[in-house]
Amino acid sequence: MSDLTSAVNGILEGVVSGSPRVPGVVAIATDRDGNVYEGSAGVRVLGEDTLMTTDTVCAVFSTTKAIGGTACLQLVEDGELDLDAPAKEYVPELGELQVLDGFDDNGDPVLRPPRRDITTRMLLLHTAGFGYDFFNERYNRLAQEHGQPSVITASKEALTTPLLFDPGERWEYGSNLDWAGQVVECITGKRLGQVMQERILGPLGMTSTAFSMTDEMRARMARIHQREDDGSLTPLTDFELPADPEVHMAGHGLYSTAEDYMHFIRMWLNDGMGPDGPILQPETVDMAARNHLPGDMTIKELPGVIPELSNDAEFFPGMPKTWALTFMVNEEQAPTGRPAGALAWAGLANLYYWIDRSNGIGGFWATQIFPFADPTSVGGYLEFEAAVYEHMGVTQPA
Repeated sequence: MSDLTSAVNGILEGVVSGSPRVPGVVAIATDRDGNVYEGSAGVRVLGEDTLMTTDTVCAVFSTTKAIGGTACLQLVEDGELDLDAPAKEYVPELGELQVLDGFDDNGDPVLRPPRRDITTRMLLLHTAGFGYDFFNERYNRLAQEHGQPSVITASKEALTTPLLFDPGERWEYGSNLDWAGQVVECITGKRLGQVMQERILGPLGMTSTAFSMTDEMRARMARIHQREDDGSLTPLTDFELPADPEVHMAGHGLYSTAEDYMHFIRMWLNDGMGPDGPILQPETVDMAARNHLPGDMTIKELPGVIPELSNDAEFFPGMPKTWALTFMVNEEQAPTGRPAGALAWAGLANLYYWIDRSNGIGGFWATQIFPFADPTSVGGYLEFEAAVYEHMGVTQPA
């Protein structure tokens, strides 16, 4: 593995010293037994001397989603959650939401009742009808003209958005998993963070993962940086997710570390098994880790509606991609060597991971940069993934 170490170290040094650069980066790769590469480069905050380390705490944004989805799958195993029952049976507020058909001549939303109920399966698949204002023009209009709060406020008001279409009709990436987290809370009678701690984070040894940082976690925190139009980076020293959020957002609210997240990735590589027992049953993992979108539905490019938060984003453009419970699935072999059927996703501040269950390989790449799909960070991540496949001797099918 010394060749792998040398190759990835070079990639990390390149992305923190090139132009444009990233401020700091962590990359870790694992097989089913443990990490096969751990590395970091750069600093936690530009202009300061504290180095980025593999235990640096980051706002991990949408890499939270798979952990929230796992909490739902555990309740399915327990017989307490029916993925195909109307989700309003668990969270009554979901039955009150209406479909946004557009805006009238005065610019006011035109709303109507949905033609069918939202299910928790739809929430996990992003087919329930919810979006994000930074990926959807209509939601952005609600925010700009009607005061709809951003989901990063972690407020109940931020969740109570109209639907963009009738539930189940198409894939639209959005706040679906935040509502799935509310399903978990209503079934268990506990806050989502407590459920995750008791059933996922604690058993997996993820000691630096939480919706609210401890003082010890804060001492290891990296700041998010804004990529400016000229390619430079500005530390957002005043930006933080709410310290005591009103809602534990299952879609984006966790702080974590790359080291911690590898425990979660390994659980999925090992058919749901944690170090001291199962987190999920193998049959649940097999069920969840495949496409669940109906018919020939696929996922689409994410348009960067708010340029400060996201560029236009699509993994492997032109390749068909679907959605599992709850990950992206590439339906063809990726240029990096990742085989068809692998799992992956990302977080808004340019965090990326993949889980290749067929070969028992996964990895996590953490930077803290807006906007999403930053070319320097994405390019480095794809080089990292390709290096892992090249140096681990994985033979792909012809």
